[in-house]
Amino acid sequence: MSLKHAVLAALLEGEASGYDLAKIFDVSVANFWAATPQQLYRELERLAEAGLITARVVEQERRPNKRMFSLTETGRQDLVAYTTTPPRPSAVRDELLVQVQACDEGDTAAVREFVAQRMETARAKLARYDRLREWMLDGRDEDTYLGEAERVGPYLTLMRGRFFEEENLRWGERALAVLDRRAAARDAAPRRGDAAPTLR
Repeated sequence: MSLKHAVLAALLEGEASGYDLAKIFDVSVANFWAATPQQLYRELERLAEAGLITARVVEQERRPNKRMFSLTETGRQDLVAYTTTPPRPSAVRDELLVQVQACDEGDTAAVREFVAQRMETARAKLARYDRLREWMLDGRDEDTYLGEAERVGPYLTLMRGRFFEEENLRWGERALAVLDRRAAARDAAPRRGDAAPTLR
């Protein structure tokens, strides 16, 4: 998937400035596609040049003028065509997992701390996703929302992000338990050079 289609999909929410889109990516899209504001602005220019989005300038008195972007019919058709293309299988590239793979020969205590940090990040993301979920539901239960909402795609991707972070927490808890148990066993084992226990 390219950033192009992530931006087009985000604009299904309606007209937005580059700043608005950066916030949308940070709050919701980031759970499945990350992009920096600079990458977003460059992509918006490319999409406008390709005729997939339009840009209009909104004049502001006390702030710099801003450009508002919206989908064109060509952009919508491109997005429709994109949804018919089978996605490539996702591939995991996670530096933490490489460190965990090597922890038996490396600094296990440092790796343990990195796992704990990942869990804190997961908790923070879950809290943010829960706030977004409450805002989307707006007092409705999930079944009512899914039956009434004009679009359910953003909610389904939010659910995927939540499940992913919940799994990060479950894995982190298990990994910490294993590392802690092994560290305790090492600490309790006699070291080389220690006097052998006296048998009586």
